[in-house]
Amino acid sequence: MSTEIRALVGRGTRFEGRLVFEQRARIEGVLKGEIWGEGILVLGEGAEVDASIEVGTLVVRAGTLRGEVQARELIEVHADAKVYANITAPTIDLAKGCVFEGRCTMSAPRSREAASNTEG
Repeated sequence: MSTEIRALVGRGTRFEGRLVFEQRARIEGVLKGEIWGEGILVLGEGAEVDASIEVGTLVVRAGTLRGEVQARELIEVHADAKVYANITAPTIDLAKGCVFEGRCTMSAPRSREAASNTEG
């Protein structure tokens, strides 16, 4: 999998709707709606996300996240992040110093084929 960012919602950008991506996406602006992706979603400094999210991996480096999150592989929440959401993933890493309010559920790994069958 490429480490190149394929989609960017940058600072000063507001997006409302459904974001779909395949490899890697980064958000540093405001996004409200739904996010679905095969790969890695990174929330950076300035991110204000209120969404229903289903991705392979979610990395919340900074910013604020509200909503429901399902990750097939991993959820990482770094010290500068604020997460007010119910999160589900096989592996969850909450760094010391982060803000987390919500339900945290560790699930069995979910295959991409099973996820795409429910994508509709």
